[in-house]
Amino acid sequence: MTEAMIRNKPGMASVKDMPVLQDGPPPGGFPPVRYARRIPTKGPSAVAIFLTAFGAFSWGMYQVGKGNKIRRSVTVSIFTFMNPRNAFSSLIPLRALKEEKYAARRAILPMLQAEEDERFVKEWKKYLEEEARIMKDVPGWKVGESVYHSGKWMPPATGELRPDVW
Repeated sequence: MTEAMIRNKPGMASVKDMPVLQDGPPPGGFPPVRYARRIPTKGPSAVAIFLTAFGAFSWGMYQVGKGNKIRRSVTVSIFTFMNPRNAFSSLIPLRALKEEKYAARRAILPMLQAEEDERFVKEWKKYLEEEARIMKDVPGWKVGESVYHSGKWMPPATGELRPDVW
């Protein structure tokens, strides 16, 4: 279609002679534009999260307190599976159990130290033999002599003579 047919004019004399045809808003106007930020509320509120965390913390501290009371109590009940009806009849002082445990540790400590010393001496001999083999060509090298010259014997650092740790 030509412009002349659209505007009902027989030909174009001038653009100025043409009627103005302009788009406008629909009747009643356009709907309002939403420009505000509307974030939907999802999940619990901050107060609910805070109260839940506070409740969990309080319950945990209550459990810790209960455990401390049991640990500090004078007696502890020993449950016997042989006679369930008489389960709480035997009571042993808790401090006596602790003291027995510590006494057993103190009793076994010299034996454990002796075993460690024996292992250390064996490893030290291997260490000196290896040092002698490696440093045999160095003139003036004394096997086993400390390089620090402090005058005191210091055991090697932890794990230095521990091949199982290497």
